[in-house]
Amino acid sequence: MQATLRLLETTDPKKLRIADIAGEADVSQVTIYNYYGSKDVLVREVIMDYIRLKIREFEEFLADSHTLKEKIEYIIFQKKQSSKTFGLKVIKQIWQTDPELARFVREEYMAKGIPLVIRLIEDGKRNGEITEMLSTSTIIMYMQMLTNQADTMLDHAEQHGNMDALIEEMVHLFFYGIGTVPQPPVVS
Repeated sequence: MQATLRLLETTDPKKLRIADIAGEADVSQVTIYNYYGSKDVLVREVIMDYIRLKIREFEEFLADSHTLKEKIEYIIFQKKQSSKTFGLKVIKQIWQTDPELARFVREEYMAKGIPLVIRLIEDGKRNGEITEMLSTSTIIMYMQMLTNQADTMLDHAEQHGNMDALIEEMVHLFFYGIGTVPQPPVVS
């Protein structure tokens, strides 16, 4: 599975062959067929395992005493890392050709992703980092709008070559919008 994950970073899934995976993993092709039955099942299992791992890591990160800003930065950074592991083209291709994987992702998102986001928001409200003036559902809608544009933002960052600056700017936009951050009055 690790060999397949490494190969998916650089290889189109349609062009990935069992022989390539076997060579990278230093196992026989028969071993792969015995365990998984096909390349498609192996690729699906690798992606599902990757998603489960990222959700566990996020749950652990949320459990620690990080600020809301650190948690948002973590989410953005994870999106960046995932786009390097699985390019947008790869994910779209697999998603469109594997209904079982698409179902798994939807179910994981609903069962684990949404509750984690709600927890993030509610923790932020409790800690005074998110205003009580906004409902949790409105914040989720806003975050979903940002998520829907994440690939465009990542493409922009890649074209301009400064992902770290983009992450900082996106975190600033999330917390403060496009206005200036109010400064305390200067006392003379």
